[in-house]
Amino acid sequence: MAAEVRKRNTNANGEGNIDQPSEPEVTTLKRNVGIVSGTSFIVGSIIGSGIFISPKGVLKGTGSIGLSLVVWAASGVISLLGALSYAELGTMIPRSGGEYAYFYDATFPFVAYMYSWTRTIVLQPSGLAIICMTLASYMVTFFEYCGTPIPPEKTIACVAILTICIINCYDTSWAAYVQVFFTVCKLVPLAIIIIGGFVKMGQGGHTELQDGFKGTTGSVSSVALSFYDAMWAYDGWNTLNFLTEELKNPYKNLPRANVFGVVLVTIVYVLANISYLVVLTPAGLLASDAVAVDWGKAMLGKAYVIMPIAVIFSTFGAANGLCYSSGRLVYAAARDGNLPEVLSYVHVKRCTPLPSIVLTCVIAILMIIPANIGQLVDFFSFSAWLFYGTCVFCVVILRIRKPNAERPIRVFILIPIVFTLCSIYLVVAPIAQNPSLEFLWAAVFIVGGLVFYLPFVVFKLDRGCFDKVTTFLQLLCEIAPSPYVPDN
Repeated sequence: MAAEVRKRNTNANGEGNIDQPSEPEVTTLKRNVGIVSGTSFIVGSIIGSGIFISPKGVLKGTGSIGLSLVVWAASGVISLLGALSYAELGTMIPRSGGEYAYFYDATFPFVAYMYSWTRTIVLQPSGLAIICMTLASYMVTFFEYCGTPIPPEKTIACVAILTICIINCYDTSWAAYVQVFFTVCKLVPLAIIIIGGFVKMGQGGHTELQDGFKGTTGSVSSVALSFYDAMWAYDGWNTLNFLTEELKNPYKNLPRANVFGVVLVTIVYVLANISYLVVLTPAGLLASDAVAVDWGKAMLGKAYVIMPIAVIFSTFGAANGLCYSSGRLVYAAARDGNLPEVLSYVHVKRCTPLPSIVLTCVIAILMIIPANIGQLVDFFSFSAWLFYGTCVFCVVILRIRKPNAERPIRVFILIPIVFTLCSIYLVVAPIAQNPSLEFLWAAVFIVGGLVFYLPFVVFKLDRGCFDKVTTFLQLLCEIAPSPYVPDN
């Protein structure tokens, strides 16, 4: 449905006649994201809190330096397999919404709805909350505080979410510029960590690496949990697929940005972990609660203060990229009738999906109030890898159902199959090793989507009660419907 604009007609004498509806004007998303900003969105979304909190868990789960580095590299390969599979899906189905659009075309509307519900209510808000809570935990290290630091941490996290919400609602270009800036800012301190590692090795600090695979665990479940930690650090590799309607030349730039972004992050992660190990030693790494800060104290002396600043930059950039992409998913799902229609509206002047962005940020703030980071990570991870694997398997489904469909990018069929098997492993193994209440809550929230699906989507119950709310929000927020307009 297009936004209708009424204009006043005038006669030859300039006198006004009654208002007549003009030709409908369509409010659509603009293609403002190029290869540089696209790669920055991927790098910025991946490099967040993970590289600063996951190394300890990976080393603990593997038991050896050698296997821990293998897990970090293998996690990058898994992410790259997923990114390549998503590139085929994204160029075959070039609509905003990422996985939602692929489920809608490859499976059944019900699967697409359940994913959009889970992503809207569970994944995006919890991911945003985790990242901003990590940002806040490093921010409070600059201040003296008497008592528990939890209240100021939660306050800072909420302020960070509100700031990111305003940036993304105001202008797409602003969000892109912010992403490029913070990506550069976060790579600089990571470069310092990597260079510091080489300096330490030049001073004879490489002896720790000679232990190789000594002490490697024989537990398959323990290795699975180490992959869990590492893959959390890589989460965000699929960010650009949510923005295909805003990507310049998506057939070329989507796969290129995916490959450039994931490969760059993999190299940075492996080198950063080598630096952590040679500077802190494995024992020091396992004893550290803030790896980057302890690395800075050991290598930089009083200048270690730059490390918490680096984490703040890193997490803010990741949160910005996540907020940007999550708004587009809600927008696409609402446009197809699986969420309230008003969530598919965009600002008539800014051309940003304001309602969907605001919804994501509000839910994230509500999650911050009662939960901690560990609970939210478990809550997030169970659902995320369940849908990642299912979505990549859509490549195989579409090869069977639509063998003659145009595919600007066509990946080797074993790539999505291997990724799907890895996803099954990542979902099942952690539950078998250490089942927790968060997994149950995630399942409850996912199944809870049926409460809305059956009456409003299947049976099409009258939703006229929402019309007044929609009209009020249109007037208040200056938003209008935005239909999908394919490229000519």
